Amino acid sequence: MSGGDELFQFPCEFPIKVMGREGEAFRSLTLAIIERHAGPLAPAQITERPSAKGNFIAMTYTIQAQSRAQLDAIYQDLTASGVVLVAL
Repeated sequence: MSGGDELFQFPCEFPIKVMGREGEAFRSLTLAIIERHAGPLAPAQITERPSAKGNFIAMTYTIQAQSRAQLDAIYQDLTASGVVLVAL
């Protein structure tokens, strides 16, 4: 077991935060990536916060994470998407 595996007990609720340029394409693409790995999300599992000037948006998707491998795959796809500036 690697050092980070004991930090979480799976399954668990896990918030995935992504930031990018404001726009419907950003919302649609990031949601599609999350749902491809974690299944459909209810509206209550999604929050968004615009930047002060409205140029950027931060989305938080709260999923029921099943494994570290699932989370790694989600983050890999998000960062490879080309629209995500930061994924936390």
